Amino acid sequence: MKKIGVLTSGGDSQGMNSAIRSVVRTGIANGFEMIGIKRGYKGLMEKDFMTLGTKDVGDILYRGGTFLQSARSEEFKTEEGQMKAVKNLKEDGIDYLVVIGGDGSYRGAAILNDLGIKTYGLPGTIDNDIPLTDYTIGFDTTLNVVTEAIGNLRDTMSSHERVSVIEVMGRDRGDIALHAGIASGVDAILIPELPYDIYEISEKLKNGFERGKTHSIVMVAEGVGKAEEIALLIKEHSGLDTRSTVLGHIQRGGTPSAFDRVFTSRMGHKVIKLIEKDIYGVALGMEKNEITYHSFEEIFHSENIVKDNLYEIFEDLV
Repeated sequence: MKKIGVLTSGGDSQGMNSAIRSVVRTGIANGFEMIGIKRGYKGLMEKDFMTLGTKDVGDILYRGGTFLQSARSEEFKTEEGQMKAVKNLKEDGIDYLVVIGGDGSYRGAAILNDLGIKTYGLPGTIDNDIPLTDYTIGFDTTLNVVTEAIGNLRDTMSSHERVSVIEVMGRDRGDIALHAGIASGVDAILIPELPYDIYEISEKLKNGFERGKTHSIVMVAEGVGKAEEIALLIKEHSGLDTRSTVLGHIQRGGTPSAFDRVFTSRMGHKVIKLIEKDIYGVALGMEKNEITYHSFEEIFHSENIVKDNLYEIFEDLV
């Protein structure tokens, strides 16, 4: 009986548990022995392995985070550490490794693949910043969390006639800010991919209040800058009462949405089918509602661009 290892690495995202469940149960249904690797690459270095049965992944479909946990490993970044990881996997007879995580996790998986371990990636990151997939695990759930938080803030901002500057995650990519901003009807969206003029935004907000608006909301991806500093600049230019809010790690929490549960279930099933066909060294995703896969190298060399038409839609809606 061949063994499949599965680990989660990097920042957690809602739907990781659902992905683990799908990989494990589909693997067992198709005659594989499933091995969970705890605490990501750190657990791989320490050989923190556990056999997973159907019951072990029961009751986790609707839970956020990852029951396998995640941790960083400086040792794995070294050549000696990588050889140790290969040794640990081979000693335990693990033939295939499924890695659920973001870009850094993918690069670790690609290294192991080059060293003879057949690896697969599932895009586990709320930032939606993996190329060649329309969605990443947890992105949809995070949009729902952020949209609900904005609704709550809107109530109190309206009561006090204020501008609210809300900072969301997105160091290099502004998908959370852009999608949640459109869904929430905000007045301005600042993302790393596009330039902005703080004076122009301030004037726009000021004009809105002069027309009778009782509140305004500005969405800021963390890669643009700190919400507090941007709020101060807006106040300085407009004279409006401006407050900042950083949503922080609440964006990673909560039960995964129905979309994320179905999405991860589809990918977990697909990865086992690829293993059966002996296709490896690939990462899965969704393109045009189809579960697709590409080599790690293809993903690493693809440009991760902002959807300009979506920002254009936002500008027409404001």
